[in-house]
Amino acid sequence: MTTFKGSVGVLVLLSASLWAMPLGSSARTVIPSEVQQIISVDYRTLKNSDTAMALKDQVLPPSLKEFEVALKGVGIDPEKDVEQLTFASYRNGKQGVKVVGVAQGSYSMKVVLKKIQLNKIKPVKYHETSVYPMSGGMQMTFLDEDTLLFGDSSALRGALDARDGYTPALDSNNQIADMMGSVDSGTVWSVLDQQGTQNMLLSALGDAGKLADFDTIKKRVVGSRYAMNFQNGVNFDLDVVTSDSVTAATLSSLVKAGVLYKRLNATPAEKIALDNMTVNSESSDLQMHFKADDKQFQSLMHSDLFAAVSK
Repeated sequence: MTTFKGSVGVLVLLSASLWAMPLGSSARTVIPSEVQQIISVDYRTLKNSDTAMALKDQVLPPSLKEFEVALKGVGIDPEKDVEQLTFASYRNGKQGVKVVGVAQGSYSMKVVLKKIQLNKIKPVKYHETSVYPMSGGMQMTFLDEDTLLFGDSSALRGALDARDGYTPALDSNNQIADMMGSVDSGTVWSVLDQQGTQNMLLSALGDAGKLADFDTIKKRVVGSRYAMNFQNGVNFDLDVVTSDSVTAATLSSLVKAGVLYKRLNATPAEKIALDNMTVNSESSDLQMHFKADDKQFQSLMHSDLFAAVSK
């Protein structure tokens, strides 16, 4: 969940591993400034697209399935009660990368807490916050009446430290906060920091990433963002933000080379995906756009290549 994998030809598909809409104020406060990636899912819109639901069922990573199971354990059905589900991975010093989830929906805090109390589950205090155990070794707490924060113990405490002012929070990270503004209305959207974007590009470019130009320009990559929508088929837009227009143009040329490499051994379904993708640069951004109808996309979902990169 922390980085993207695979070839540039299916980068648009891998990025759909998870789903979302604009972050609420409560969610923003618990994301530490050392955020690596934010992925958010608009569950209400997702449920209206058979293609989106099929994609969710096929590629949802095991860790996210565990989150959904944990929510069900406290009486919350993600597909019925959750309107927005957001995951944030952040770097936590020597503890490595931690992941927290924020679920916002139509459930009632009082109802959930009553169910917990009936099961004789008692909270522990962290700062002034009541934290409750969940299944799978996770913990949870309510941020407000309809917003739930959950994750393992150390991840959740790091998030509460950010909210309570012990460590810097998301809004102090200008690069990530600025990138969110242009994508956070998508059914599925994400932002990825500099290091994560560099790793994603290196993996996605394949043989083209071995060229000397990439080693030179990767340090000028700032981050990346994408939005995915399912109205009238599948629409995906990815921007890689760089420091200047020359870097964006050079990176665009490398990505186009990666597409050509990939197309040589692509299946018919994968060739359709590659043909439906455009790559260009505008100002300091590399821009990728992918569009396919539901039938094309569902055919690609069952290809060997998609299976390999969506693990």
